Amino acid sequence: MAEKQLKFQEAMKRLDAIVNQLNDQDLELETAMDLFEEGLMLSKQCSRQLEAFETKVNQLMEVQEETHEDPEK
Repeated sequence: MAEKQLKFQEAMKRLDAIVNQLNDQDLELETAMDLFEEGLMLSKQCSRQLEAFETKVNQLMEVQEETHEDPEK
């Protein structure tokens, strides 16, 4: 399934909507499975994005620390 990757906040909102739909007692099984699958994909996407954000923050912090250690840089 080659869908456009959502921004983090959009993906989280969609995940929230999926959870709300899955809590519906009248949801058909097939629909629930489709939503569950979409939710898993979004969860993995968000996890990858968070890891990328964390890596970027760590890199920026290292640069900041190096700059403060050696003011001539």
